[in-house]
Amino acid sequence: MALVGLVRVSTSKQETHRQHDDLDPICVKVFEEKISGSLRVADRPGLRAALDYMRPGEDMLTVQEADRLGRNLLEGLIVLNDLFQQGVAVKILHGIAAGEHTERSLILDLALALAEDRRRDIVRKTRDGLDAAARRGRKGGRPTVVDDDKRRAILARRAEGQSLREIARGVEVSLAVVHGVVKAAEQATAESV
Repeated sequence: MALVGLVRVSTSKQETHRQHDDLDPICVKVFEEKISGSLRVADRPGLRAALDYMRPGEDMLTVQEADRLGRNLLEGLIVLNDLFQQGVAVKILHGIAAGEHTERSLILDLALALAEDRRRDIVRKTRDGLDAAARRGRKGGRPTVVDDDKRRAILARRAEGQSLREIARGVEVSLAVVHGVVKAAEQATAESV
């Protein structure tokens, strides 16, 4: 079987050298994508191109680790299962799911169970940490990107009739942040009337 490689990172700022070092010497062709692994297989151009290039029953998709198929090990194993359902053979070079796979196996089921358990553990620990911080009067989560000056600028630009998109570009925050600030101000105005 010929090996067809897939290299994936989530953002254009991340490097792919380490993955290429593993895949380039052993694969007939290596496809690369810089895209979130949380997307469906059909929405991932690099993965789609690799699958389209492969000859059914003759080639094997090769990745460095299972988490290169998804955003993390759990999602990578879920994508792996989807690939099996399409009849795609997969070779994983490193990690808990290392080996050549043509269908689900006890090892992969165990890896999937461990990944799900790890995800639940992370969620539980995060929740416990946020609860502990709340008991101490601290609020967890991401810091806000909008201080009072940015809030005033956003609302002033909105009052001038600028679109949310124009405001986001001008204040250098995301469209979602601008939308949230404007919506909160509108709700506060409606409640005070």
